[in-house]
Amino acid sequence: MILRKTIHDVRCAKKYSVALAKPLSELFNQPKPKFKFFVKNQTGLFGAPELISFEGFYAFKEQTKIDCDNFVDEICNPNRKRNLVTIFDQLSNSLCCLADMAEFIRTAHPDKSFVAAAEDCCISMNTIVEKLNTNKDLYTNLKQVILDGDKHPMTEEDRHVGELFLFDFELNGIHLEERKRQYVVNLNNFILVTGQRFMTAVEKPRIVDPTKLPDVVSKVLSKEYRYNSGGKLIVGHPSSHSEDPVLREAAFKVYNGPNAESEELLDNLLESRHKLALTCGFPSYAHRALKNSIAENPSFVMEFLNILNSELRIRSVFDYKTMKRANNNDIVSPWDVQYLTNKIKQNHLQYAMIDYASYFSLGDCMEGLNMIFNSLYNINLVFEDITPGEGWAEQLYKLAVTHNTEGLLGYIYCDFFERTGKLHNDSHYVVRGGRQLPDNSYQTPIVVVMLNVVWRENHGPVLLHPGSVENLFHEFGHAIHSMLGRTRYQHVNGTRCATDLAEFPSVLMEYYATQPQVIKHYAKHFKTRQPMPEDMLKKLYASKYLFAASEMQLQLFYSVLDQYYHTQAPQSLSTTNMLAKLQVEYYGLPYVKDTAWQLHFSHFVGYGAKYYSYLVSKALAAHTWHSFLNNDPLNRIQGERLRTECLQYGGGKPARKLVSDYLGTPVTPELLASSLIQDIDQGNKISTFSAT
Repeated sequence: MILRKTIHDVRCAKKYSVALAKPLSELFNQPKPKFKFFVKNQTGLFGAPELISFEGFYAFKEQTKIDCDNFVDEICNPNRKRNLVTIFDQLSNSLCCLADMAEFIRTAHPDKSFVAAAEDCCISMNTIVEKLNTNKDLYTNLKQVILDGDKHPMTEEDRHVGELFLFDFELNGIHLEERKRQYVVNLNNFILVTGQRFMTAVEKPRIVDPTKLPDVVSKVLSKEYRYNSGGKLIVGHPSSHSEDPVLREAAFKVYNGPNAESEELLDNLLESRHKLALTCGFPSYAHRALKNSIAENPSFVMEFLNILNSELRIRSVFDYKTMKRANNNDIVSPWDVQYLTNKIKQNHLQYAMIDYASYFSLGDCMEGLNMIFNSLYNINLVFEDITPGEGWAEQLYKLAVTHNTEGLLGYIYCDFFERTGKLHNDSHYVVRGGRQLPDNSYQTPIVVVMLNVVWRENHGPVLLHPGSVENLFHEFGHAIHSMLGRTRYQHVNGTRCATDLAEFPSVLMEYYATQPQVIKHYAKHFKTRQPMPEDMLKKLYASKYLFAASEMQLQLFYSVLDQYYHTQAPQSLSTTNMLAKLQVEYYGLPYVKDTAWQLHFSHFVGYGAKYYSYLVSKALAAHTWHSFLNNDPLNRIQGERLRTECLQYGGGKPARKLVSDYLGTPVTPELLASSLIQDIDQGNKISTFSAT
């Protein structure tokens, strides 16, 4: 029963005067430290009084163990007084209240004492979860309730969440006889370690002996890359943006060359996943991974990808012809694509990135998000001071998410600015999920949005490039999903749902960062305060659809490869030979002999059999935008419908049913593929019109 994320402690509701709230533009354009570490702490991390110092993690851990033991005893008590699924969710909540907090602090806190204490908690929580996953009394009681019903009343939500808990148990083989169950445990451990080793190998540079390379290749690489102490070249990236075509080709082939260590790790990962699936009763690992998703099974995914492929092949031909013209009519190879498309897009824009950034100050973008959320959902982002001890670094911001009639919905902590040791990926962390409490009040969700914005004091306001604006809006799509989720159980609150569903609200928010009819409301020049000129708006919009077909085709190819790797293991072909075979059918450029770029594709670890999810989420977002929002993106009626018919359920309904009910039509492979093609065609039509 792998337990999803949340944290304990409930805050008292507060009343907020939105009219008196400090403008977000003022706060975010000139960031100042909100507290000093030498000030005596008045509270603990995220307001948890136990965590006023790092020692609090140890006390928190011991209390969590006691709480978990009590919930286990209650579940196994034949005279229990409550609904079984409710107790399971409280057990989940108790564990996750510490696990999620500790996992975030382990990765984000600059103080090594806090990091060490958080890591200790993570290890302890993993040990407890492993023990619970092997507790047959828990499993037997839950299975009996799912099969025969509970002696206490059950709703459809109870049954659905109970089935998810049961599925989590069975993923770990608890229903198997002891020898097989232990085999599953060993496989899971092996998969975890192998995945970590593959991730490390992905990031390793290629070390090559220049004397074994052709002279022209050795010469061009030596100008770009440094040598190690043994006189060998360290090729740490493929130089995709270089203007020199010889360097691009040489770097691509060397960087993506075969690597026996990485190949073995990937083979072992895929083979062990396949064995795990077979042992647990699934035809393949993909069947196991997709069971509770929108797609539900690999055949749905492949039907969707094949329909999409036939449509994209026609449209991508035009993209490659455009690249060829920009390449002096020379053949376009895989190492040319990134350089050529970036060059063409920049020429099309006719404005430098700094020109666009001048209209996208961080403060104005935050005001834009506030305007969008207020228009759609009747909510506001209200600045609230961080109490000393509540945060983990300087330049943090705390936003209370308030509904104009319902009051406080939750908190978003904004950790936007680069600092030494901080992870570089933009992300959204759930620190505490929402859930209904015994007194019918609601546990306030808490999330963190983390970016890596570079800003120097006295250099003016914080300015974002258009791509960074998209990232900001994407992560806030996740955050608002967490705020608007109003499930009874934290196990399925907000983003705690299938991957292909979880990305839908965040991809939808990207439209609000790229569509002229919305951008014009918040993009203002940081000096003149004039809105972005119409010509700039049109060119920015058009640039989003340049090469949309060929770029999506590449994502489709990745998705197909991921599906084949996870449905047909063990393979008669090597992963490289399988890649070469599929590239003929699913990508517009030929395979490059003696390369193995899949060995640099880290997503096989975190998104095994689920890489397609981005395309499904994008299709759902496209359908939602064009069917309900395109003509009036700030329409309150459509916003409330999105909230009440989709977002508030989180993972509390079966994913495909949830989305089908919201869209008002069954979700089929044909619907998803046609939604993506419609979006590309409509974007290209407007882009062509804008360019004339």
